[in-house]
Amino acid sequence: MSQTELSGGIVAPLAGTMVAITDVPDPMFASKAMGDGFAVAPNADDVVAPCSGTVIMVAKTAHAFGIRTDDGLEVLVHMGIDTVELEGAPFAMHVDVDDRVEAGQPLGRMDLAAVEAAGKSTMTMVIFLNLAQKKGSVEAATGPIGLGERAATLDIPEQDADAPAAAPAATATTEASAQSAASPAAAKTAVATGHPSGATGFDALAYDIVEGIGGKDNIRNVVHCITRVRFTLKDTEAANDDLVKNLDGVIDVIKAGGQYQVVIGPAVEDVYDAVVRVIGGTGEASPDDEPAERPTTIVGWFQFGFSSLIGVITGSMIPVIGLLAASGILKGILALLTQFGVVESDSSTYALIDAMSSSMFYFLPIIIGFTAARRFGSDPIIVAIIGGVLVFPSVVSMSDPAADGYTVVSQLGNTIFNADFFGIPVALPQGNAYAYSIFPIIVAAYLASLLEPQLKKYIPAVVRMIFAPLLEVFIISTVMLVVFGPIIMTISGGIANGINGVLEVNYAIAGLIIGALYQCLVIFGLHWAVIPLVASQIAIDGSSPLNAIISATMVAQGGGALAIWIRTRSQKIKTLAGPATISAFCGITEPAMYGLNLKYGRVFITASAGGAVGGFLTGLMDVNMYGFTGAFVGFPSFVNPAGLDHSFFGFLIASTAALVVSFTLTYFFGYSDNDLETERAVKKVRLGKREPAGV
Repeated sequence: MSQTELSGGIVAPLAGTMVAITDVPDPMFASKAMGDGFAVAPNADDVVAPCSGTVIMVAKTAHAFGIRTDDGLEVLVHMGIDTVELEGAPFAMHVDVDDRVEAGQPLGRMDLAAVEAAGKSTMTMVIFLNLAQKKGSVEAATGPIGLGERAATLDIPEQDADAPAAAPAATATTEASAQSAASPAAAKTAVATGHPSGATGFDALAYDIVEGIGGKDNIRNVVHCITRVRFTLKDTEAANDDLVKNLDGVIDVIKAGGQYQVVIGPAVEDVYDAVVRVIGGTGEASPDDEPAERPTTIVGWFQFGFSSLIGVITGSMIPVIGLLAASGILKGILALLTQFGVVESDSSTYALIDAMSSSMFYFLPIIIGFTAARRFGSDPIIVAIIGGVLVFPSVVSMSDPAADGYTVVSQLGNTIFNADFFGIPVALPQGNAYAYSIFPIIVAAYLASLLEPQLKKYIPAVVRMIFAPLLEVFIISTVMLVVFGPIIMTISGGIANGINGVLEVNYAIAGLIIGALYQCLVIFGLHWAVIPLVASQIAIDGSSPLNAIISATMVAQGGGALAIWIRTRSQKIKTLAGPATISAFCGITEPAMYGLNLKYGRVFITASAGGAVGGFLTGLMDVNMYGFTGAFVGFPSFVNPAGLDHSFFGFLIASTAALVVSFTLTYFFGYSDNDLETERAVKKVRLGKREPAGV
């Protein structure tokens, strides 16, 4: 082994502090998937060549470049993390492919302030792409380092030190880059023969990637950075992560920032170009969930609009459902601790735990604003700030009926308090109701997705980073507070009052009907339209009788799965039924429904009968639910903060009845192993998601 000088050695491309590659805040670089190396946390803008050699690549956005040394080592310099999204604005590079450079030679600048203002890391990685093929190792310095100072020592076997970096036979490159950009780091990229598509090389790999992520109809747009092909998908659940990860030529799959990122390595441009050829067009964004044929009737447009709304609610709510559930359980536990004297209601301990359990509901517009913005493609941080405007303390105080200077008006039974904005009347819902509804902030996210492209189009890049967010927050917040917010709150308040009115007419009969039919909504994904109403009831009234009925239906579906688990002699079915039962008792019925109850004829009906009985008893005993999580795991949600009462005991009775009825009917009438011969394939339906032709 000998320490190779590599035509002048490896120097720091920027001044700053040396950082171990494993400490880089990016899993792909930190895992050394691209190769070993080091990183610099820079404190100055100037960029120099880390080594002597020939430039083999300069990114279109100028945030990365590659050099091949005379010894055949390929060195990648990647400035910043996710800085490809900045479209080159902070970077100025004065070097081209095939240029000869010397170690320490000035190559350009990275505007550190601009990168940081955009919320990106300036961490710069220096990666030795084919060091592993050379069986070499790197020893990097630590601590402060000056621009162009010696940064790393490479140890490479003498017999390999002078070997050229020839591309492996399995590596496919475009003809234009074959002599200067072939990289052993892309060695897994296979030249396909006999591929189903008839394609070879990168085209075959691109075909397999597109098929693995759900087909070209599942792709909204595709871009690439220096190592990854970045897809924005209509439905990320349609992607087969394991299939894509195991393709020859794919290093890894990462999901971040609303993107499905396929890590390729140095051959990323070739793969990207091939993907664009496979999907057709240019890879630019297309309308989300746009139907193959637009509706031609009023009914068709209504169905499409409703389906799209369900899709938006689903995409916005899924990331926070677990947090809503956790908050509800914590509320119930706090109530129990108070009931049994463990925690005093006027203590600081109570106040702190209450903050932990209530913050999710209080700041819901901020959190949903972030997730909804990712769904629509607008800036999540900016929309979250707009959500913060809706729940800002001074805005909330204006909706206080005790506040001075506000006139009370009545709209659909909801008391509204008037403020003004430059003399324009502003209707604010009573009691911080904006904090309890997801619909205003979802509309804000949609409006932001329309406004942002216009701001980027007309505001010069040099001031866009400051003035685009300023105008967006001001314009969208104003429009929401003055126009759309009051309208949306009036409509949603009317719907909530209508549901409460139906329950008040005859809670028991309503429980019977809802208990029997609610899980049918889950089949079509329509339950997502109910979830925001439940969250609103809990936040405004402190409880939700509707959610109490829904809880009984969860237990009932679990009872059906439990009966199958005990009755069947098939080990395969037992393996499915056990986890499905536990899942349903924890409030997630879909494994039981799609894995068992809908597959085997009568089980869904017998389980729904149990739900009807549970719902009827829930209404008969006037059960209220004070949290979000249902079924047996959600028992703390039925504890009244004022103390144990009929709601908790009614929950136990109704849930037990739902379980017994569902289990008994399923065991004796709903299932036998003979049903295995008539098993039906059941596919989950998501309204607003198009199915491929022929499905």
